[in-house]
Amino acid sequence: MQRFPVNRRSRIIYGCAILITVVSGLCSRAYADYLPSFAAAHLGDALWAAMVYFGFRLLLPGRPLVLAFALSVLFSFSIEFSQLYQAAWINGWRATLPGRLILGRGFLWIDLVRYTAGICTACALDRFFLNRAST
Repeated sequence: MQRFPVNRRSRIIYGCAILITVVSGLCSRAYADYLPSFAAAHLGDALWAAMVYFGFRLLLPGRPLVLAFALSVLFSFSIEFSQLYQAAWINGWRATLPGRLILGRGFLWIDLVRYTAGICTACALDRFFLNRAST
C-alpha cells in the first residue's frame, strides 16, 4: 500500500477538518433553536476561528503549530477590529452572505473571546489528534 507524502496527507486531513468545521458552524446557526442557549450564542464564532486555524495549517503544512495559532489570532482579531470601520462600500459587501460569513457585521468584544476559545480548541485537537495522524 502506497502512502501519501506527509505534506499531501496533512493537507487532506486539514481540508477535511475545514469541511467538518464549516458544516458544523453553519449548522450551529441554522439549528440554533435546538442548541443550549450558551452554545447557540458562542459556538458559531468559535467554529469560524477554528476554521481559520485549520486553513492556516492547510496552507502551511510542516510549519509549527504556534505559527498557525499566531496567524489565526492575528487574522481573526483583524477581521473583528475591521468591523469598527463602517464605510458604505464595505457595509454593502457585509450585507451579502459571503460578506457576513467572512467579515461579520459589527464589532463585539466577546467575539475576541470566542475566537480565542475556538483557536485554542482547534490547536489542542491538532496537537493531540490531527498532527499525529498526518505524520
